[in-house]
Amino acid sequence: MQNMRIVGRSVAERKRETLERLATEQDVWVATAHPEYGPHQVPLWFSWDGQAVWMCTSATSATVRNVRKEPRVRLSLPDTLDVVLLQGEAECFPGETVPNEAADAFAGKFGWDPRTEESSFVYVRVVPKTVRAWRGETELRGRVIMRDGAWLE
Repeated sequence: MQNMRIVGRSVAERKRETLERLATEQDVWVATAHPEYGPHQVPLWFSWDGQAVWMCTSATSATVRNVRKEPRVRLSLPDTLDVVLLQGEAECFPGETVPNEAADAFAGKFGWDPRTEESSFVYVRVVPKTVRAWRGETELRGRVIMRDGAWLE
């Protein structure tokens, strides 16, 4: 294995690249916890509206059950060499209450509209409060690029 030196990015570069990934990637790992059942982690499709991550899952899923009891969640994009972690509180929207813009964007991105399914689906919205982004040890310092819901510059 060849050892390649990673050059650290500025906060502005990390923010720009994180926003690009949120706009283009399809999958996010969703970590939730329930006071009685413990932690749960699952990959879900997501869309980004510029302010929030929107996901959709079965109304009977452990993710929805957990979020209703404990809304604090962690999301992570799947690349472990280019880490992006988001932390925030999740809010559930049954198919009939989801904002049309969010559901239409999700359907447009994936070619699948959960609102047309026979079984019940819930949209889960997460507005990040904290975002961390880093590539390797050289970027551990300064990895927080959003704090208290505000992007750092």
